[in-house]
Amino acid sequence: MADEKAGSEIAGALQRIIETCRICAENPIGEPLPIEPNPVLALSDTARILVAGQAPGNLADKTSKPFNDPSGIRLRDWMGIGPELFYDSTRVAILPMGFCFPGYDAKGGDKPPRKECRLTWHERAMAAMPQIELVLAIGAYAQSFHIAKGRGRTLTETVMNWRDILAGGGKYAAVIPLPHPSWRNNGWLRKNPWFGEDLLPELRTQVARLAK
Repeated sequence: MADEKAGSEIAGALQRIIETCRICAENPIGEPLPIEPNPVLALSDTARILVAGQAPGNLADKTSKPFNDPSGIRLRDWMGIGPELFYDSTRVAILPMGFCFPGYDAKGGDKPPRKECRLTWHERAMAAMPQIELVLAIGAYAQSFHIAKGRGRTLTETVMNWRDILAGGGKYAAVIPLPHPSWRNNGWLRKNPWFGEDLLPELRTQVARLAK
């Protein structure tokens, strides 16, 4: 019981520290964050599943709620769970590669996640959650950080290699690589039917097993 309490205090204390982080605004790498920092994440001392995405979107920033948009609806469908379980931090932890909405690029898409988050916080965050058994690595940035071996030259190659990666390619825990659930990837999903036919059933099985 004492160990569980200690783990809770570590994860909870680190979350509170990260929520006050202003490095990307006050000591940035490159241009400062164009908006007021608002880290959005959910550390946990009990969750066995970690959702490792890219960075919060505009709606997540405005509501301080991760994946609070159509992408989140699709992701939860992929996982086979509803919002009540997804937002239960005792069962699902959420650690994006960038904690704040990075703003839009010239084409209207989200900018890449801020480098400051990964360099400052991610090793500490993973050390605070040693109980994580499965990481859902969404997008190339999360895959680069969480996958130790099996990553391909492209996101498609990496996701296609999901069986080998799940079997032993994770840096901290088992990893299932995923594309971003954005509508921008609808074409990718149509071109790669194996994703829905082969990977998603295994993803749902793993989530059901670990999210009890």
